[in-house]
This record gives sequence, structure tokens and C-alpha cells, in this order.
Amino acid sequence: MDSIGDTAVGMKRGSDELSMYNNPNSDMSTRRDGASNGSDSKKLRVEEALPSRVIHIRRLPTEAMDAEVIALGLPFGKVTNILTLKGKNQAFLEMGTEEAAITMVNYYNTVPPHVRNSPVYVQFSNHKELKTDTASQRTQAVLQAVSAVQSPSSEVQEVLSAASSPVLRIIIDNMFYPVTLDVLQQIFSKFGTVMKIITFTKNNQFQALLQYSDPLHAQHAKLALDGQNIYNSCCTLRIDFSKLVNLNVKYNNDKSRDYTRPELPAGDGQPTLDPSVAAALSKDSTSLLGALNPLSAAAAAAAAAGRVALAGQAGSGGVLLVSNLNEEMVSPQSLFTLFGVYGDVQRVKILYNKKDSALIQMSDSNQAQLAMSHLNGQKMYGKIIRVTLSKHQSVALPRDGLDDQGLTKDFTNSSLHRFKKPGSKNFQNIFPPSATLHLSNVPQDVAEEDLRLLFSNTGGTVKAFKFFQDRKMALIQMATVEEAIQALIDLHNYNMGANQYLRVSFSKSTI
Repeated sequence: MDSIGDTAVGMKRGSDELSMYNNPNSDMSTRRDGASNGSDSKKLRVEEALPSRVIHIRRLPTEAMDAEVIALGLPFGKVTNILTLKGKNQAFLEMGTEEAAITMVNYYNTVPPHVRNSPVYVQFSNHKELKTDTASQRTQAVLQAVSAVQSPSSEVQEVLSAASSPVLRIIIDNMFYPVTLDVLQQIFSKFGTVMKIITFTKNNQFQALLQYSDPLHAQHAKLALDGQNIYNSCCTLRIDFSKLVNLNVKYNNDKSRDYTRPELPAGDGQPTLDPSVAAALSKDSTSLLGALNPLSAAAAAAAAAGRVALAGQAGSGGVLLVSNLNEEMVSPQSLFTLFGVYGDVQRVKILYNKKDSALIQMSDSNQAQLAMSHLNGQKMYGKIIRVTLSKHQSVALPRDGLDDQGLTKDFTNSSLHRFKKPGSKNFQNIFPPSATLHLSNVPQDVAEEDLRLLFSNTGGTVKAFKFFQDRKMALIQMATVEEAIQALIDLHNYNMGANQYLRVSFSKSTI
């Protein structure tokens, strides 16, 4: 069983989490969170969480500020209190309502949050409210500053040392779906008046410069949105302040816009999207405006059908370098199956002189980025793998007549590619590795006991199981994420008889 440091969102401890607040000498990170100091030696029993307004946040970077912690909860509702434990790299965040807390935990269960580019862990606390000493004046000011940008007081502006520039520089990583200028305007206008936007591509990355009417609005937007995803599990925002203080926009078109000067000409800019698709995406891109829901089915289907020009050209050959593999167990087929969850794997090559490393060629650079963001740091065959972008543009096949011991495989024409079918629902169901797996194409005559036994035979422990109403699909929960990864590798495309093959993917749900 995983140590508490790797427990999924929504789990909690049975004992008093705030005991160290009354006893500062107690070592919570050792007693409650063995993984927070890098140790996996602490194996603690966990219980099913009960919803609470109080959220427990762990593994915060040492330099994280209160405002950055509050920003984690801000998109979901009002934040009413905060307690930070600097020495423990932990914090407790109290939301205004239990519903807001539930929405926050459910979302971060699907898309792990980051603070200063480091993943943090979010779960319910077993406390219903934060009963701490009266919060410091500074903490209260920070709460006010990041909770309400309307008519900010001078005191708030002093506390949140507003950025000198109202211009943000935005980089979008894992751009699996297109991001239009209108999408950016809708998302960022939640935090203040957006005056100008310029979009461009630099170093093969989609970027934008966005100018607010007030520097404090830019500060607030950065705190709330940096590290968030526009759509589920992709299109990640990386936000910094620009050195510019004013943008010079010459044209109002699909690449630049000055909202204060509607009379500007369109220039010679050519539309990059079909207008109807752009309108649909603009209408449906409310993920970060409300409950941060996934990309709508209509927009995803349009993208999948090829009516939207995704960033990067298909076949450009995004190549990944995977290291620290278990060379006794890994194979090209196992890597094809696992990485195929996030894109169509073209070729796999295990390095001849370094068999704990492999090159994996995805169908394009966006799929490579997506696979890297989800699989780097995951445990496969007992080892934590490292996934980075390779300098290679493609994976070469062995020369004719050369026996490379089966270390290189060409999967270009595989029937198991998940994303080659236009309009496939797989585009809407891309989730991080989790202990819960989604099963589909289950034969009608297969019982729960049969599936439990099948998945137990992969070496893991089945914790829970649930059939969907039509019994063609099911959820099955393994004891750990590593066990789920192993089961997916072993049983995706498993022959269930009568020419029916099981389909396995990671799920965002819990049982």
C-alpha cells in the first residue's frame, strides 16, 4: 500500500491533523506524511474522507507564499481562512462553503495542482473549520487581496505589492487543443478588464501577451491561473510578468486585439481556425471561468475530427527519452501500451548499450508533451521512471539484416492507436495515472468475480469494483497507482473471448 505521502486526493488521517499546532515539537511530516521527507518507510492506514470546508495541502515548496496557497482555492469560491506550517511544508485552507471545497478536491483529484512548478497534494481535512488563533493582520489582508479585486483598498495593494507591469506573458504547455484569442479573453477577464492581447509562436510554443487596465488585476490573475489547465489535463498556463508596460496593437484579428480600439483594421492576418469552430470553442471554453470542467464534447469532437488545427504538425515526430526503466521487465510492447494512453506511439527503441533507457516516438510533439507531463515520475515495474524530450527527431529502425534482439519495434500501423479515429471519445478522456481504471468492451457474460480475478492475477490487489448500468463498462480500483499501471499494461486489449478485446484506461473517478 502506498505511503500517506502518495495517497490520492480525498483521503485523510484518522487522528487529529492539527495536533502539531498545539504541540510545535511534534513532527507531523514524520508521523503523518512519511513521503514528505522522501521516506516511504511509514505505512499508515487511511480512511475514506468526509467532505469538509477545510482542505489539507501538503508538499508545498519552502518558498511558497500565503497568496499562492490561497490562489489554489480561489477559482472554486471564497477562501475564509488559512494556516500555513512553513516548517512542515503544509497548509490548511478553509473555503467559504463545503460545496466549494468538494469541487476543489474533485478537480485536483483529476489534475494535480502545482505551486512554483512543484506538484502539491490536496485532500479533505478531518476538521470542519479552522479553529486557530486570530489570523495575523497580514494574512487577513492577503485573503482580502486575492479574494476580491473589485475596488481594492490601499492597504490591500500594499500587502500584495502589485506588479509594476499590467502585462502578463503567457505560455501554454501541453497544447492538445487549440487556444484562441477569445478563449484567453474570457478566462482572464474574470480577474479584471482585459485591454489588449497579442498571440504568437516562439520556440515552437504558443504564447501570448495580455494587458490589464490595472497591475493588481494582473497580479491576481497570475496567482489564480498560473499552473492551471484550460481544458482537462492539457493546455497548461505558465504565467509571468512582462517587462513591457504597454502593448502596441496595430490590428484586430485572430492574432491580436485591442479592446479599447474596435476601429483598428484586420490587417493581412489569416484566420487559423474555421470561424464556426472558433465560435464553438469560445462558447465552450468556460473550464476556468466556473467549476473548471473538461473541454466540451462538441469542441473535443471538432478537434478530433481534424476541423481544428492543433499546435504542431502531425507526424513531426515528438520523441521522448525514458530512463530508469526496469531492464529485466520492460519491453517495447509494454512502453507502447502505457504511453499509448496519451498519444499514438509510432516506434519504440530500447537502447542496446543502456537497456534501462528507451526512445519513444509519438505521432506529434503535443502528444509527446502530454505523455511526459503525466508519466514522468510514475512508478513502473518497481522503478520511478524519468521522461524527458529527446534531441532526436525520429526513432530509426535497425538496418536490414541486423538483429537488435527485438529492442526496436515499429507500431506505425498498429490497430491499437487510441486517437486515430476521428471524433473518438478518447480525446475527452485523457487523465493522469490513477488507482482507478475504466474498463470498456466487457462481454455481457463476464461477471464481477471474473474481472476481479483477472486483475488480481496481474500481481495487485483489487480494492473496489463497480459495473456501469449497461454492464459493458466498469470501474476497478487497485491498491496503488503502480498496480493500476501494471494492470493496464497487462490487460489492455486482453482477449475476453468471442473476438472481444478489453479496453483499459485511467479514470478520474473513484469508487
